[in-house]
Amino acid sequence: MAKIIVNQNKIDNIEEVLELCPFGALEEIDGKVEINAACKMCKMCVKKGPEGTFEFEEDEKVAINKDEWKGITVYVEHSDGEIHPVTYELIGKARELAAKINHPVYCVFVGNNIKDKCLPLLSYGVDEVFVYDDEELDKFRIEPYTAAVENYISKIKPTIMLFGGTTIGRSLAPRLAARFRTGLTADCTILDIQENTDLDQIRPAFGGNIMAHINTPNHRPQFATVRYKIFNAPEKVENPTGKITICEIEKNKLQSNIKVLETKIKNKVIGIEDAEVVVVVSRAFKKAEDIQMAEKLADLLGAQIGGTRPTIEAGWVDPRKQIGLSGRTVKPKLIITCGVSGAVQFVAGMKGSDYIIAINQDENAPIFDVAHLALIGDIYEIIPMLIEKIENSINSCSKQDILAKA
Repeated sequence: MAKIIVNQNKIDNIEEVLELCPFGALEEIDGKVEINAACKMCKMCVKKGPEGTFEFEEDEKVAINKDEWKGITVYVEHSDGEIHPVTYELIGKARELAAKINHPVYCVFVGNNIKDKCLPLLSYGVDEVFVYDDEELDKFRIEPYTAAVENYISKIKPTIMLFGGTTIGRSLAPRLAARFRTGLTADCTILDIQENTDLDQIRPAFGGNIMAHINTPNHRPQFATVRYKIFNAPEKVENPTGKITICEIEKNKLQSNIKVLETKIKNKVIGIEDAEVVVVVSRAFKKAEDIQMAEKLADLLGAQIGGTRPTIEAGWVDPRKQIGLSGRTVKPKLIITCGVSGAVQFVAGMKGSDYIIAINQDENAPIFDVAHLALIGDIYEIIPMLIEKIENSINSCSKQDILAKA
């Protein structure tokens, strides 16, 4: 572990030295300057202190043989064999990364009675699907699923593991990363790769105020989770050449302290992530009742209502409809933002939309930087005008025609 060494004989003025640390990590004990637990390793003392007073000493990093790790693997998210769409999006990104380093693309598929569910994966250009099909893996339980994927990683040694940023992915990925003593970057928005197979993982940090660029150069595999709708699913390939490999694991490793007594199927509803048209409301609306005009616009377009974080906190919009880093990521054909300023946190959740119409009375609003069409004005004037225009056209053309014209 890295550390900072204090050379006491180089200190002439203790009071002056103590003021170097912005975190108060330097203190005087028995006439000596000591570093306490508040140290953030910012190295300000090394840079600003008297020459030679503070020295930063970093442990020698143990190099790994990166050639031993090959392939980019996507964990197949599924429910009773029905594959989650985020899996195909990750396959598309995996193929893009793998092409740059000439590595194969793998999938690891864990469950029960899933052997005949692998063909769709191969049709998206996967080189090999590794299947763990066992009755002990019938329903997702963290211990046996972790054991199966751990067994796969130990045998195949992929350089990168990609998981969907779902409830299951967020449970499985950190447990596996801990077992292999490697890094995990959650909710990545950008992935790229270097020639030496180091994965460039970029995600918003500190509330979206900065974009953190993360590498794991001395450990393998490299783990990352990615939300649904961040990347695009690839086109299917003609005459796929991938193969399916059935894997075995000892039964005793699939034991679990969790027993599934019953499962209940949730009523299927179209989530905001799957909506083709979204109308977004913000605190530009003066009161909750005023959102009705946005709802009327949404009804005319067959759209769903989404909200910014302030509208969720105010109780105006269902929390499941929040768009942004702390909410959902959407990629509709059309999105209309009503009074949204365009904070980084919000834009990260919708910038992949096919067509963005932004309404805001501030012509310098950041939302206009990503919008395809800017409507500068008061939402209380523009939204009723849009509603009137659509209602006047509704008798002469279909909703699809209206969307096309929009």
